[in-house]
Amino acid sequence: MEKKERPAWMSDPLVKDIPEKKLDFLGEMFEESQGKNQRELMASLLPMMTRARQENLSFSPREMTAAIAAIRKYSSEEELKQIDNILEKTKKS
Repeated sequence: MEKKERPAWMSDPLVKDIPEKKLDFLGEMFEESQGKNQRELMASLLPMMTRARQENLSFSPREMTAAIAAIRKYSSEEELKQIDNILEKTKKS
């Protein structure tokens, strides 16, 4: 079984205290959101949030802040815009 190379942000000291299962989930969620418009993004995020609940994955505010900071650190300008867009949508809901 071949394992994909982990993104650099997953090895950042900012996320060293977040369990690997949570990091893998966030990585998958981030990957899923790449290049999608708002409608596609919401359509893919809702099932992922349902899956997180089913797997009893919840993130403390501290974990989310650390993960977002780490992801941003390694993101391109375009990815940063996408992240800001996602965060804006989550604040409104």
